[in-house]
Amino acid sequence: MLKFTPILLAIIYALVMYQFSAWRTRRELDQRSTELADPRLKALTDRMAEALGVERIKVNLYEIDPVNGLAAPDGRIFLTRGFFNKYRLGEVSAEEMASVIAHELGHVALGHARRRMIDFSGQNAVRVALATVLGRIIPGVGVWIANMLASLLMARLSRQDEYEADAYASALLVKSGIGTEPQKSLFTKLEGLTGMGGRGIPAWLMSHPKTHDRIAAIEALEARWARELPQE
Repeated sequence: MLKFTPILLAIIYALVMYQFSAWRTRRELDQRSTELADPRLKALTDRMAEALGVERIKVNLYEIDPVNGLAAPDGRIFLTRGFFNKYRLGEVSAEEMASVIAHELGHVALGHARRRMIDFSGQNAVRVALATVLGRIIPGVGVWIANMLASLLMARLSRQDEYEADAYASALLVKSGIGTEPQKSLFTKLEGLTGMGGRGIPAWLMSHPKTHDRIAAIEALEARWARELPQE
């Protein structure tokens, strides 16, 4: 029984960290966000709401500078002030912003938002468990291998979530009459919008698929839909 103690402690630690992370995230978002009120974006979110069969889609404005959109574990959708400012300056169109909202709706609908929080809080638990097992099999390098494997696993899960949320957004945008062109055009702008200027990519993009891969996946979906839909 004692040999399993580190793994059990790691699991307990992950559960505690999940609860703490969820509470801290909720408090931060409550304190630094307000409901977004923009007529052009509301007209587009109303079209998406109609396509989904819901009364409305509430979007919140998170008062931080980085360019990002996010889905909270409680199901709320956020755009950052930095992203909204790019839209106000004309660097991003209303339709492109709508594609971000659709993407984040995909994370919520597919359960990614809550799972991401669990993955994040459980990452150290995975590392500890792997290090415990591999440390006994391969003394000395077991911890290094555990860290590498845990990081690769988390990155792969995150990229899969992005592809799934992209597909959800594409379907919703098409059903809403907005189409996927704004979604694809935004992907080509993301690195420039973050202001990195060739100095690498921001941390939140490192776990995302490459731009051309995301666009190719959407175009593959469009080709499949064209084959499957009846021709008029």
